[in-house]
Amino acid sequence: MNLECIEITPPAEPVATVIVLHGLGADGTDFLPLADEIDLAAVGPVRWVLPRAPVRPVTINGGYPMRAWYDILAPDLQRREDEAGLRQSFAEVHELIEREIARGVPARRIVLAGFSQGAAITLGAGLRCRRRLAGLAALSGYLPLASSSAAERSEENAGLTVFGAHGARDGVVVPERGRAARDALEALGHPVQWHEYPMEHSVCAEEVRDLGAWLRGALA
Repeated sequence: MNLECIEITPPAEPVATVIVLHGLGADGTDFLPLADEIDLAAVGPVRWVLPRAPVRPVTINGGYPMRAWYDILAPDLQRREDEAGLRQSFAEVHELIEREIARGVPARRIVLAGFSQGAAITLGAGLRCRRRLAGLAALSGYLPLASSSAAERSEENAGLTVFGAHGARDGVVVPERGRAARDALEALGHPVQWHEYPMEHSVCAEEVRDLGAWLRGALA
């Protein structure tokens, strides 16, 4: 496996795993507080896996190298996509899922989640995953390679539940992109629990509470 990961492992053998993908220029450590704040005791022992994206030049930031799941070629986000970078990250996330299965956590007890770029990879990799997962959680993201999603999605994850959340004042990934992802997922038959919050491109306390409640249901 190529990705570096930060892990929070319970003292008892994990019965579930939550994989959380960070946003552009961030790091897995950004979501350590999330793991502390969300109470999953009702689920049983849960491992949190917080991978670090590779460092790569990002076109929209003048080619400056930073942690990124794929290159951002233009502000539009979808008109010109880094398909090779997206597909590479999809494959690396699938490897993470396979590693969790090899460590004894069934695929149906694995949730894939992410913020911004991480949310895009969550949706893209989750729809294409050949293992039936517990659910997907996309925070302030969008659906990448949208035109190929229907043809490439995995039958194993047909009807998979999705938690979708977005800031109503988000100027980085505009709310319309999140709503478009919600609509596309619902058109593909995925039940989406959708939330909008009065915030910008960030995470708020209410969102964390809602995500925790959804996780407890998805992993019940």
